[in-house]
Amino acid sequence: MDSFTFHDMTLTWLNGGVTFLDGGAMFGVVPKPLWSRKYPVNDKNQIELATHPILIQYDGKNYLIDTGVGNGKFTDKQLRNYGVVDQSHLDEDLAQMGLTADDIDVVLMTHLHFDHACGLTKAQGDQFVPVFKNAQIIVTEVEWHEMKNPNIRSANTYWKDNWEPIVDQVTTYVDSLEVVPGIHMIHTGGHSEGHAIIRLEQNGETIIHMGDIMPTHAHQNPLWVLAYDDYPMTSVFAKEKLVNEILSQGHYVSFYHDALKRLIKWDATGKEVIEEINATRPSKESIQ
Repeated sequence: MDSFTFHDMTLTWLNGGVTFLDGGAMFGVVPKPLWSRKYPVNDKNQIELATHPILIQYDGKNYLIDTGVGNGKFTDKQLRNYGVVDQSHLDEDLAQMGLTADDIDVVLMTHLHFDHACGLTKAQGDQFVPVFKNAQIIVTEVEWHEMKNPNIRSANTYWKDNWEPIVDQVTTYVDSLEVVPGIHMIHTGGHSEGHAIIRLEQNGETIIHMGDIMPTHAHQNPLWVLAYDDYPMTSVFAKEKLVNEILSQGHYVSFYHDALKRLIKWDATGKEVIEEINATRPSKESIQ
């Protein structure tokens, strides 16, 4: 497991599964000759995307950013269409750290699309039950409403099995929330109406977890947004503001989907990497 010590916080990336999605969809209107220079693509025009939650151990508590794709929730057709080549290994990773899912105190959800939220619940007999039964689950109010009332576009990604079992655990907020000093959640919209980023602050330094408005390091350009985004111009404006801050202030950026990078810090131009943590998870070839 890859980890990063951020002053009093320890970040550890857990294996929540791996998907392969269409590269064109992941880079929207950006021509392939441009984006393929920055991120590898296979002969099916698919790019590898981790779904790896970040465990934050801080001040005696365990926080989790998003939850992976879970296990056993996909039909064969869905496995093929979503390019799911590996499902969650959170239990095994937590066990290596002397933890279980019951030890997670708070789950911080950037949004509730299936590839982030399937790990919230699991099958038990003929019903679904919470995975993190002792955790508070935090998400924006607008995202929680959308999850429960999906529209014709979002119905394919907001699944009842992912939200009905956790209703009593959910806390919602509007605009922003200080979870505890040093951990803030901020609504951005864009990728989904309720999408949020997460700021981690320690001793004058900042990590910004950009969620799916910057799913990989190759999406640094504010104009490079996903075809999956429900509100692409909202993504552009939110990302432009955040990237300007990230570069000018020297913040770190962490990733959930990046198969190559866990964490990165660029110089003020955004062209040079000052510091990075490369992913050491298995490649597609070693998974299959």
